[in-house]
Amino acid sequence: MGLKQAIKSLDAFPRAEEHLLQKTQTGALVSVVGLVIMATLFLHELRYYLTTYTVHQMSVDLRRGETLPIHINMTFPSLPCDVLSVDAIDMSGKHEVDLDTKMWKLRLHRDGHIIGTEYVSDLVEKEHAAHNHDHEEEKDNLHIHGFDQAAKDLVKKVKQAIAEGQGCRVYGVLDVQRVAGNFHISVHGLNIFVAQTIFEGSKHVNVSHMIHDLSFGPKYPGIHNPLDGTVRILHDTSGTFKYYIKIVPTEYKYISKDVLPTNQFSVTEYFSPMNDFDRSWPAVYFLYDLSPITVTIKEERRSFLHFITRLCAVLGGTFAVTGMLDRWMYRFLEAVTKPKRRSAMH
Repeated sequence: MGLKQAIKSLDAFPRAEEHLLQKTQTGALVSVVGLVIMATLFLHELRYYLTTYTVHQMSVDLRRGETLPIHINMTFPSLPCDVLSVDAIDMSGKHEVDLDTKMWKLRLHRDGHIIGTEYVSDLVEKEHAAHNHDHEEEKDNLHIHGFDQAAKDLVKKVKQAIAEGQGCRVYGVLDVQRVAGNFHISVHGLNIFVAQTIFEGSKHVNVSHMIHDLSFGPKYPGIHNPLDGTVRILHDTSGTFKYYIKIVPTEYKYISKDVLPTNQFSVTEYFSPMNDFDRSWPAVYFLYDLSPITVTIKEERRSFLHFITRLCAVLGGTFAVTGMLDRWMYRFLEAVTKPKRRSAMH
């Protein structure tokens, strides 16, 4: 019997007889409020436990020999598709002009709806090939023979498109070498004399543009591409836009252990207006460089022990606070009602 009594003396939750317990309306009100608070906090903690969080780690980029995908989706509201070309050049010396392997051009009406699609622009490629010849020879040939029929047709077609207010949407994927370089969208694919005939000077080439999407790989949860939604509209002027991009190689590791290789980037912008003495033509340049550091983003879930610890703290704290509140309210009501009882008895 002595052992049982010793064990009972360790009970931290002694129970009173049922007839000694007093239930009150204030106690019921506090109990209901406490239960609602505990249920709300329990659901919040459960949601917090089930959601994942990300951990960022940095290391040296060891990837070699891979290509860099560039996803482009841009609109040029003031330039027809026939004059636009996408050129890319990198530090290795690789130069590609009017890339069309995975690029599309959508001809747009002045209202913005699509009126035609182009995948390969043979005429622009031909004109660029002609542009690679010696300029003096071209000038002599133009003075002697004039434009050939294809060039005349192009000039007529483009002038009509400009008069109708046609624009162009360029979208697709460029696969370039994983080294520093640039790509630009411009009228550089045209023969310089054809371009001069069409626009009557570089100051009349309006490179106003809207960047719907520009990214360097697939998107992961929470990524922010700073150029998405960029709008640059020129009025009564022209010039060259340059976007200086710093690419950060990134790996996103899902909770399922799947790994998504991609890239983040930061950007600064510079605009150079055209003047009467410039011999260059307006363009939109994207000059990119790669960071030697790779960022690894890992999805992780909180441990079950952490969840239980927080749950006990929240529910226990709420229970203790509601108990204290009940006692305080009971004593306050007792203090208020006792004088009234005494006066009634007298």
